[in-house]
Parts: sequence; structure tokens; C-alpha cells
Amino acid sequence: MSGTLLAGARAGTARAELVTDEREFADLAAPWGRLYRRCGAATAFQSHAWLHSWWLSYGTPGRLRLVVVREGGELIAVAPLMRARRRLPTLVPLGGPISDYADVLLDDEHADRAAALLAEGLSAAARTALIDFREVRPGGAVERVYEHWRGPRRQVGDSLCLELPATSMDELLGRLPSSKAQRVRAKLRKLTALGVEQRVVGHDEVDSALGRLLELHRLQWEGRKVTSEHLHERFSEHLVRSVGPMVRSGDAVVTEFRLDGSVMAVDLTLLSRRLAGGYLYGAHPQLRERKADVAVILLDACSRHTEGGGRGTLSLLRGDEPYKHHWRPDPVVNQRLLLARRRTAPLMSAVVCDVAARRRGKELLRSWKERGGGRP
Repeated sequence: MSGTLLAGARAGTARAELVTDEREFADLAAPWGRLYRRCGAATAFQSHAWLHSWWLSYGTPGRLRLVVVREGGELIAVAPLMRARRRLPTLVPLGGPISDYADVLLDDEHADRAAALLAEGLSAAARTALIDFREVRPGGAVERVYEHWRGPRRQVGDSLCLELPATSMDELLGRLPSSKAQRVRAKLRKLTALGVEQRVVGHDEVDSALGRLLELHRLQWEGRKVTSEHLHERFSEHLVRSVGPMVRSGDAVVTEFRLDGSVMAVDLTLLSRRLAGGYLYGAHPQLRERKADVAVILLDACSRHTEGGGRGTLSLLRGDEPYKHHWRPDPVVNQRLLLARRRTAPLMSAVVCDVAARRRGKELLRSWKERGGGRP
């Protein structure tokens, strides 16, 4: 089974195709996985297990748009896209808001040629639609496609992520002022004194462990504002369906934390060649009641998963929550890459204007709050 050959996107034995069939998407698992291993910039959010599962939970039949570049029967590039339900015709990456990074996959050995072919294929596939790549981590593979794009293009800032070096807990503590480092060491000793034990979950136990994670996640946020999507059945189904294969392939690790024989917290960390990210956790409120610092528990576990593994970055992922800043992370802003053809350039201009207006609105609101706006 093969996709539709895209006119003008061919060079030698390599060719770009458009895949819209959901069954073919499923059948791409093996070659997609091999390409994923050959793409150094890839994050776990570009793995086939994550994106195919996401499509099963969130995709709309008839809107799948995968642009793939094949050579000699192997994939050398993939752009996982879908046609979005928007006022303006737009192609957007699969993964949606529950994925912290979006990108394409390029074979590192043939990256420049693959990016050029993928750019041609995307241009042919887009037709009258704007291509809107949100949440691209700096250094992402799609930046090469952006360089080869022949039509109008724009780059604007997107979400803020906070990052630490992927190293040992001792070295992370070395980044802190001595007084803060001493407090964290005291918290680590407290965890030992309480008897908190951590255990990496085997692949045959992942489903049940994720069920506990989601139960604890709901419990910890009870009565408070929470990301509502995390409470939906479709999210639970996606997580269980995707993470099991990712654990088996080394792209995820699930850790349980026990106290007095009971599971009191569960953490899901996603892994890739260059980056690890703490994606989601659930923690029983009793941990805090017993003076166990959950943030310290989680960071200690993540550092154990990443130290010595060759990964350069431990990402705290999107969000500017105050507790993250305790560790002195580096701020890294994701990028939004807009690719248009000449006929769709007005669509790109409309998006850029909307982004500027929203940013200005947020700045005015923040300024108003800082001046005490709304207080009696």
C-alpha cells in the first residue's frame, strides 16, 4: 500500500507521497520507528506510538495528511499533519495541545536532501491551505524544511518551556545557592527517613500503573483548577495505548513511589535521544501532609533516568509555574513556523496579526494586574 505521489516532489529514487488512509498510517509503524531512531532532533512526541494513538483518540476521519518521503523502500522524511477545523484552511501537526513539541522527522544522514523533498511535498499537499507548525523546539528538524521553503514564510514565538541539564541530582543542586541546596538535601533525607521507595514499572505492568497515575492525578487536583483534558476518557485511552509500546522501545519510563506499602505517586517521563521530559504525574495529598516534597521526589527520579544516558536536556516542558523556577531552569521559547504558498500568503498575514494582537492583549492584562487592577 502506498500514498499518492506528489507532483514535483521527486529526485532520483526518492519521492514524496501524501498518505490519507488511516490503515496505512498504522502500517507505517516499523519504517516510521526506524526513521525516528535516525532523527536526532526527534522527541517522544514524534514517535509513531504516540502520534498514531493520538489520532485514534482525537483524529477526524478524512482529515489525515501525512507527507512522507521514501527512498529505496525506506522512509527518509515524514511530516505528520492533519487538516484542521478552522475558519481558515490550515494543515497542523498531529499531537494537538497534549503534545509539548511538534516536528517532522528527517533522516540525519540525508537531512538536507530529505528536507528539500519534504518542502516540495508539503507545498504540493497544502494546495490552498496554510501550514502552521506550532510548538517547534529550537533546533527541531522542521527548521531545515523552513530553510528550503520557496514560498512566503514567517516565524513567531510560541510557548515557553523550562529546561535543565540532564545530569545527576548532585549536579542539579550545584546550580542552586548553597542555602537552597541545603534545604533540598534536607528534603531528600526526609524522603529516606519516611521510607519513600521508587520502582520503575515493567512493560507488562504499565497499563495498571497508568490507571493509578490518572486516579492520583484526579485526586491531587480535586477542588482546584486542572487541565480538563486529563480527566477525559479519550486522554486515558490514548495514554494507555501509547505508553506501553513506548516503554518497551525505551521512549518512556513509568515510576511508582510507595510509602508504607501503598502506591502514593506515579510519574511518566518521556525519553528521546537528546531530551527527557517529565510529562505527567499523580500524587496522593497525604504525601504533602507527611511533609514529603513531591517536586523533589519527581526531579530526583527524572535525574536518575537521565544521568549518564547521553541526553543533553531534562525538560520541565511547557509552562511557567513558580515551582519550576526553584531549580533555576533555562527559559527556552518554542517557535511557530508558518509556511504559505503565494496564493495563501494572506492567510499567513492574518495569523501573524492575530498572534500580535493576542500577545499585546496579554501584555496589557499583565500590566493592569501589576498596577493592582480589579482590586477594591
